[in-house]
Amino acid sequence: MSETRADRAEALFRQGYNCSQSVFAAFADVVGVSVEEAAQLASPFGAGFGKLREVCGAVSGMTMLAGKLKGYSDPKAREEKIELYKLIQKMCAEFEEKEGSIICRELLGLEKGEDLGEPAVRTEEYYRSRPCVGACRTAAEIAEKYLL
Repeated sequence: MSETRADRAEALFRQGYNCSQSVFAAFADVVGVSVEEAAQLASPFGAGFGKLREVCGAVSGMTMLAGKLKGYSDPKAREEKIELYKLIQKMCAEFEEKEGSIICRELLGLEKGEDLGEPAVRTEEYYRSRPCVGACRTAAEIAEKYLL
């Protein structure tokens, strides 16, 4: 059985990449960049935008990928914009249905402003106690479904 994009996203997350990096970099070959470049581009979106716990980083990585593969660059591209926004809404709705929210702090059961300190040390307990691995896998599965 070959490695899936979800497997790749999980492996990257377990290597220490944040959730956004893990999802976006799982498709680095598709967008024509190195894993390192993909990780750099996605780096500020981890932990819900720099640990602000807003939009889940896995969702951000998924939407970055949609922008790269299905996005538009012409500011007058009204129809393309409409279609892209419909696609993003559909992908995010599916993520929310499967994971319960697209908001990082809601997924983690945190209050606004809670847990803004240093990034957590990655241990097996960390991976067991957080929904992040599953969120990375779900975002990668949705991205593969709608974008490839």
